[in-house]
Amino acid sequence: MDGKLLLVTNTQDLRPDEVVRRYKSLADIERGFRVFKSEIEIRPIYHRLPNRIHAHAAICFMALILYRAMRAQLRDSNTKISPVRTLAKLRRIQHQRVKVNDLEPRTALSNTTQEHTVILQALTVKKPTLPPQLTLL
Repeated sequence: MDGKLLLVTNTQDLRPDEVVRRYKSLADIERGFRVFKSEIEIRPIYHRLPNRIHAHAAICFMALILYRAMRAQLRDSNTKISPVRTLAKLRRIQHQRVKVNDLEPRTALSNTTQEHTVILQALTVKKPTLPPQLTLL
């Protein structure tokens, strides 16, 4: 039996291929919890009130869904970059709005590289731009 996996179930109404599919989905669920703990970093949790705990869990679940959607889009577009590296690269794109004293606020957008463009195209996300600045003259 070396190299073989035996799946045993007490559910009699499942076909063998359905048992295998459910077993493989269990591994996917466990992978999701690993992503929660490491890449999404849901810990530590300092909530005590039930509403706050539920809200935190909902936000983390939505983050996992977005992470998986991003992973699927990167895979489908044949991009060799991982979701973790993608997020690290996209974090470098920043939009700033600075107001000094009574002067008009100034906005700026950090430069994007060719790698940013490739990632954004793979994710089918528009490249960030500054809103047009309106002047009186």
